[in-house]
Amino acid sequence: MTKSIRNRTSAAGLLIAIGIVYGDIGTSPLYVMKSIVAGNGGIANVNRDFIVGSISLVLWTVTLLTTLQTVIIALKATNHGEGGIFALYALIRKRAKWLVLPALIGGAAILADGTLTPAVTVTTAIEGLKGMQFGNNVPVDTQLAVIAITVVILLLLFIIQRMGTSIIGKAFGPIMFVWFTFLGVIGAMNMAGDLSILQAINPIYAIKLLVSPYNKAGIFILGSIFLATTGAEALYSDVGHVGKGNIVGSWPYVFVCLALNYFGQGVWILQNPNYQAGNGDFNPFFEIIPQNIRLAAIVLATIAAVIASQALITGSFTLVAEASGLKFLPRMNILYPSTEKGQIYIPSVNKMLCCATIALVLFFRTSAHMEAAYGLSITISMLMTTIMLFEWLRMKAKSPVHIFWDWLFLIFFGFLNIMFMTSSLSKFTHGGYVSLIITGFILAIMYVWFYGNKIRDKRESRNAYVRLDEYTDMLTNLSHDDDYPTYATNLVYMAKVKYNKFIKREILYSILDKRPKRAKAYWFVTVNVTNEPYTAEYAVNTYGTKNVINVQLYLGFKKQTSVNVYIRQIVHDLIADRTIEPQPQEYTTTPGRDVGDFSFVIVNDVISPQTQLTGWEKWMVEVRVWLQNLSSNPASWFGLEYADTIVERVPLILGRSNPSYIKRVAPKDFSNMK
Repeated sequence: MTKSIRNRTSAAGLLIAIGIVYGDIGTSPLYVMKSIVAGNGGIANVNRDFIVGSISLVLWTVTLLTTLQTVIIALKATNHGEGGIFALYALIRKRAKWLVLPALIGGAAILADGTLTPAVTVTTAIEGLKGMQFGNNVPVDTQLAVIAITVVILLLLFIIQRMGTSIIGKAFGPIMFVWFTFLGVIGAMNMAGDLSILQAINPIYAIKLLVSPYNKAGIFILGSIFLATTGAEALYSDVGHVGKGNIVGSWPYVFVCLALNYFGQGVWILQNPNYQAGNGDFNPFFEIIPQNIRLAAIVLATIAAVIASQALITGSFTLVAEASGLKFLPRMNILYPSTEKGQIYIPSVNKMLCCATIALVLFFRTSAHMEAAYGLSITISMLMTTIMLFEWLRMKAKSPVHIFWDWLFLIFFGFLNIMFMTSSLSKFTHGGYVSLIITGFILAIMYVWFYGNKIRDKRESRNAYVRLDEYTDMLTNLSHDDDYPTYATNLVYMAKVKYNKFIKREILYSILDKRPKRAKAYWFVTVNVTNEPYTAEYAVNTYGTKNVINVQLYLGFKKQTSVNVYIRQIVHDLIADRTIEPQPQEYTTTPGRDVGDFSFVIVNDVISPQTQLTGWEKWMVEVRVWLQNLSSNPASWFGLEYADTIVERVPLILGRSNPSYIKRVAPKDFSNMK
């Protein structure tokens, strides 16, 4: 989506927003009413008060959590136009160190949802085919057939991620517009049979249902109700892709279509109290659709489910990339399969999502069982977002009146989020534990990586760093010493230079001691991740030389880390303004080439036996290093996969070192020893 379309509200922008943002919440009518009725014992155990109250709860939940909290309030908390929990954290992280915890928990919960959404939406859509007769045949007659078709669709979906989805992505808008229009029209057709269902607009019916004897689940019915708003996080996360104005402008149409469909399902349930599904499955969404167009509706529902899944998958890629930039996760190999801005592909994440999603389908087998696990992780992420939004509002507060409204926001929405999270926890033994296990697993990785880095930086010996400016004469002399062969024209170390002068001793040890590496220019490159999403800036310090260059790259947390590309431009710039010596190439296929060859060196840590950390600190650092070695090739972290890159491993000594000594003695006579 072009920047001009993002920055203004337009017909094209509204259509693209409908295609990108609302996939998850747009497929909720497939399973929400089904889950609510099943949770009360089936269609035979519901009455008018129950249905009207349930729809009222759905409408007001979406109104409060999606419309008010997300569309009206959260979309204001953007970081240079970018939204999402990590963009929000980048805005407020300087306010307090503890804010990293809700960011980690919320991010882990959203990533867990990325495995559940494709499983539940695609399975629910395919279950609509179950028992349908085509001529004299019933092709999908068992749940095993449903599972097989679902797995095939999911496999194809994950396979095409490598190829990029920019082409089919352009069709998402029109398809989802047709889908929402279909939801609204079918719902209105059924609602016409009993317009009194509009009583559900009155929130009194929602409140009454929570204490009604007809509601067998009591307050825990909110666990099913919450499924109607599970896509709210996507609205906030995708604001950078489609623009705030296009989300605000398209949401009313989407909300009306969803509401009409819930009204229509409610009327059908009330008019068919004795309905019994022939195959034992009951889903009011498919029942309100006329038989002669049901197959087409199922195909459309499946496409909508795939689009919803696609949005969650690409959203997971973006979230992981942001987490890596903020040092919440190890750096991973990121590919850019198309020229579409923001579209990325992370092979390792794609494989993990694919395995986890298909495993969930095989484990739960039916959408009814999946719904028990679905939603719990999102209630957690929504609560974390509420806490962080409160901190953002406090940061913006300018008067006591603003502070009062900020606290009111926290109390009101915090209470709502806790209610929904508590009710969702009632599903724990019925499958909710799976959602928590996935969230906990991701959180553990993020926690270990983040705090492992903190411990390493804190415990690293001060002697591990030396002043780079004290070695510039030695490096300059080596650069011009003809007694040593040229190692590379440009020797580039991916090494953090602290305070513009301190560098790890092992970096200089690699150049000077292991085997002197002669180069025309020595580059020490530090990648700094900024709070802004798309920063692309650099600063240099040559310490008064023409051979030693400290480069500080400032890249946004959404910016591609292509050091190979950036460093070539920087060399051109510095040669042009005579900051460094020219590098004319006598032998080249490119006439006029003025930049020499490059050799990149990355120094990786391995735990030294001399490390004196004990207890949980040692365990954290060891696991952090293990994760580092388990993740992708370090060259890919900096976009150096196709460059001449060397990875050197050096021992990491943390804490006070206790050197071992061996005593020298006189030679011994071993002739009489056995």
